[in-house]
Amino acid sequence: MKSKAERIKQMKVPAIDPALAKRLPPGQVLTERFPILHEGDVPEYDMKQWSLRVFGQVDQERTWTYEEIMAMPQTTIHCDIHCVTRWSRFDNSFTGVRFRDFLEAMGIEPRGEYVMLHGDNDYTANVPLRDLLGDDVLLAHSFDGEPLTPKHGWPLRVIVPHLYFWKSVKWLRGIEFLQENQAGFWEQNGFHLNGDPFLEERFSGEALPIPEDEWEKKEFD
Repeated sequence: MKSKAERIKQMKVPAIDPALAKRLPPGQVLTERFPILHEGDVPEYDMKQWSLRVFGQVDQERTWTYEEIMAMPQTTIHCDIHCVTRWSRFDNSFTGVRFRDFLEAMGIEPRGEYVMLHGDNDYTANVPLRDLLGDDVLLAHSFDGEPLTPKHGWPLRVIVPHLYFWKSVKWLRGIEFLQENQAGFWEQNGFHLNGDPFLEERFSGEALPIPEDEWEKKEFD
């Protein structure tokens, strides 16, 4: 069976509308759908037991309850999102806690320059800390004014709009600070360590003439 990276490489490369060239990354298709893609089953939670763990290269490890996160300053962002499987969706609204506000609320100074984001189903994605400190990077709980659906990552997911959406980890359960960059789940399976859509950083180690239609076969909202 072909890997996900191999399947994406074999897709047809879509043409880009010149009017969208500054906003739509190369090789992407604009859609109003919100496709549902993830690894493993959708988790079910007892929110009395749910927690978010912060660990690794920090002065002090700590776990946070959902109530504690919801009590932090809340921010709504409006952003475009881009999936490595070649769909892009404009003008999305997410609400949650800015990552940098979360850092401030922790009162912990990270010693590492990299972060491994841990989701349920043993999913991980690596992101440099600098990429998490912007105005539009969230620990999000809501989409378009409503709680995220379980299939889209409720109760908490990361939103990193300027990177391919596999970096926006669903069902977030851990934030690990690292001294050195390490490959996460998809990065170990042929995907790029960085994942910048406008640079087409889809895959590791090769040039990209690449395409898309796989997302059209997926469930979507």
